[in-house]
Amino acid sequence: MRAGVLHGDVTVGWSLAPLSHDVTATTVVLGALASRDWRPMHHDHDFAVNRNGTRDIFLNTPNQAAWFERYVTDWTGPTGRLGRMTFRMNTPVFPGDHMVLAGTVISTEVDEVGCGWVDLDVSLEVDGAAATTCVVRVALPVDSDDNPWRRHGDRWRP
Repeated sequence: MRAGVLHGDVTVGWSLAPLSHDVTATTVVLGALASRDWRPMHHDHDFAVNRNGTRDIFLNTPNQAAWFERYVTDWTGPTGRLGRMTFRMNTPVFPGDHMVLAGTVISTEVDEVGCGWVDLDVSLEVDGAAATTCVVRVALPVDSDDNPWRRHGDRWRP
């Protein structure tokens, strides 16, 4: 039995289950560390507040990208394959924030080479406001014999 979502099971308007996380200083610092982002606004409270003028240290871009990727691939299962992701950070995400990722299917299609695509509108919200918005294009298997991870060259057109 295949784990994960098949393309034919998904319809426009489908809402993905939300993912909630309490952001801590560790969340922020480990994300910066993992992406080798040594800029002090992501690990030094004094610098962030007194030199940068922000409330605290805050999530960097790769850390937010990783949260979006995790959210989508937790939904798709192991055979979902990200094709594209575009996001806009509107406000910083700080330690002490409670972030909620939520998504909706905005389109589905099977392309000319048989790859099943789903486009998602995803948001990272803090206190009910979109701190970051994201549009994701993800490939899903069209049937139980398909696996987007086996697509290469002309058969992979994100």
